[in-house]
Amino acid sequence: MRGQVARLLLCLVILASCLPAGAQADESVRVAVLKFGTVNWELDTVQAHGLDRANGIALEMLPLAGKSATSVSLQAGAVDMMVTDWVWVARQRAAGMAVSFLPYSTALGAVMVPSDSPVTSLADLAGRKLGVAGGPLDKSWLLLQALARRQDGLDLATAAEPVFGAPPLLNEQLIDGRLDAVVTFWPYAARLEARGYRRLLGVADILQALGFARDLPLVGYVFDERWAQEHPGRIEGFVEATAAARRLMAGSDAEWQRLRPLMQAEDDAVFRALRDGFRAGIPGPWGKAEQAEAARLFELLRRIGGPPLVGTAEHLPEGTFWQGSSN
Repeated sequence: MRGQVARLLLCLVILASCLPAGAQADESVRVAVLKFGTVNWELDTVQAHGLDRANGIALEMLPLAGKSATSVSLQAGAVDMMVTDWVWVARQRAAGMAVSFLPYSTALGAVMVPSDSPVTSLADLAGRKLGVAGGPLDKSWLLLQALARRQDGLDLATAAEPVFGAPPLLNEQLIDGRLDAVVTFWPYAARLEARGYRRLLGVADILQALGFARDLPLVGYVFDERWAQEHPGRIEGFVEATAAARRLMAGSDAEWQRLRPLMQAEDDAVFRALRDGFRAGIPGPWGKAEQAEAARLFELLRRIGGPPLVGTAEHLPEGTFWQGSSN
């Protein structure tokens, strides 16, 4: 395992050294992205319209194959940013890694079933085969279990038959009838909805039923706090550039037509579902009230997931959410 990590680190360093000369300038902001992740749409909009240069930065993307590669690239210094959730940030801060979080999206997943499924409630999932994207510690799965316990006194982990796997594979298995339902990420839920599948429950609905705000951003840009403090112009330029991109994506259908090749939408229905899902997830205000709500949610996730999820963090560490260059 250590050998694999060492080889990955070496590859990342080589990749970073091969970036164009402009990317080595003082104003560069290097972001590790999954090859087919939705964040590519936002960052491509930044680059296509020169929103990075207009805000004094030079945005560079480093496409990688998996989440572990993006986190290793950040820790190795091969990039300045990656995209993940603030639970991961809290875990790293508790372990001594000074990383911080900026919201990217409030778009969350959903529990999806066939349109003619007899499943109409959480209790109906008992005894059924349930696909879960992201593994046993996926936040959507943990929250779903919490709601099932509170609402129906049901331990879904034992009452249902969870099957963990990659989202595309789970979609295929649901379509083929080998699964009764899936808990999956929002782009894959959108693809299923476009094909006529039914949303049993959205993760936003689960949050609301558990007493939290529906529109909490769980996913965001993560970076080394010291890097941001040393280069306030870069982080501020990045915030302004991405905010401008979101405004454009929120209001311009033509921009989405330009982005369509990146989206890999099979047809018009999937294209519209992905566009509308992204727009619905554009984050709103992110102040003290919203951050306090996130801290309260962290306490619930810590109780459910325990050390395997949050490591040694006993509460949401100070600095998890970026407050500015004076933080």
